[in-house]
Amino acid sequence: MSLADFFSPINIEKLKPKTGFYTSHLGMKITAYETDFPVLEDASFDVAIIGVCDDRGAINNQGCALGPDYIREKLYSLNEGAYKSKIVDLGNILPGHQLSDTYIALKTVTTELIKLNILPLIIGGSQDLTYAQYLGYEDLEQKVDLLVIDSHFDMNEAEEDEAVATDAISYLNKIFLHQPNYLFNFSNLGYQTYFVSQDSLRVMDKLFFDAQRLGEISGAVHLAEPAIRNANMISFDISSIRSSDAVANGNAAPNGFYGEEACQLCRYAGYSDKLSSIGFYEFNPAYDQNGQSAMLMAQMIWCFLDGFYNRKKDFPMNPKSDYIVYKTSLQEDGHELIFVKSKKTDRWWMQVPYPSAGSKNERFHFVPCLYEDYQLAVSGEMPDLWWRTYQKLN
Repeated sequence: MSLADFFSPINIEKLKPKTGFYTSHLGMKITAYETDFPVLEDASFDVAIIGVCDDRGAINNQGCALGPDYIREKLYSLNEGAYKSKIVDLGNILPGHQLSDTYIALKTVTTELIKLNILPLIIGGSQDLTYAQYLGYEDLEQKVDLLVIDSHFDMNEAEEDEAVATDAISYLNKIFLHQPNYLFNFSNLGYQTYFVSQDSLRVMDKLFFDAQRLGEISGAVHLAEPAIRNANMISFDISSIRSSDAVANGNAAPNGFYGEEACQLCRYAGYSDKLSSIGFYEFNPAYDQNGQSAMLMAQMIWCFLDGFYNRKKDFPMNPKSDYIVYKTSLQEDGHELIFVKSKKTDRWWMQVPYPSAGSKNERFHFVPCLYEDYQLAVSGEMPDLWWRTYQKLN
């Protein structure tokens, strides 16, 4: 089966502004599937845009299936950045007979694109499609670090109905319980405590997963950068943005990230060498006002692309000469902690050892961190991130 079988083409004429595209617009730079499906195997593309027009898993947000083309209309009218982009738009995955059929289509497409070293950029659709995005890693034989930007933990009990598969407020259960288990770490950015049960917080703590409350990183978005840098895949729920900046969601709330903070998070995501897929979900044009939320989504994607085309390829330690190694000992037991700093970008990592019976190929696991984590270790304290990572390696 060809990937073309999963997609419906795009009508570019409907996306053009009245004055048409300028030569600098992304609409003139992106190779879009209009009549002939693009050839992907010749290594000519870096990023593939995928629309998924399915909202059967949406909760209180039916209509988000129509979102992809509204986002495209704004994105195509933005100017290309200071780089030569190689982006392909594969069109839209239409709803399958059952929701699980849509999942299979998105899973297959995600897997094949990653194998071709093309980053899938998914515009949905409801956030339960994150589950299908995650399934795309199943055949790649690697552990996955998943990061979700959301005001909630979507861990409610799902309906026991195969046709429903899961929904936008329970898909994390499907991911956590999926067998075979290839999830190494889960991180949530921007949760709001009044939307999260204490039981869910205890589950996060028990599994040594990471969760950063909105109040911790709002106004200090750089604190979220290491968690983003550590992710293989990201799922971004537009409802994590405050309603004054992004009203186009049936679950929009007064508090959340500012629009410029959402763009900064997306640029961090694009800048990460490790990230291999990203999804933007829950945009609902029925609630939009004058296309403002669609424009914000387009700007977030633009910032992601800007980060992507400015990647520095500085994941440690290759070559070692590009890094500075710092060693420090804890006060209580004299345990030595090792930190690594990139000379290219000034980004930091902690070196966490595998247990003696652990990985045969690697002795250490590098986890992204902040300079503040190094300062904490210098003061004689164990950084919480080091400890949680070590527990997961056992």
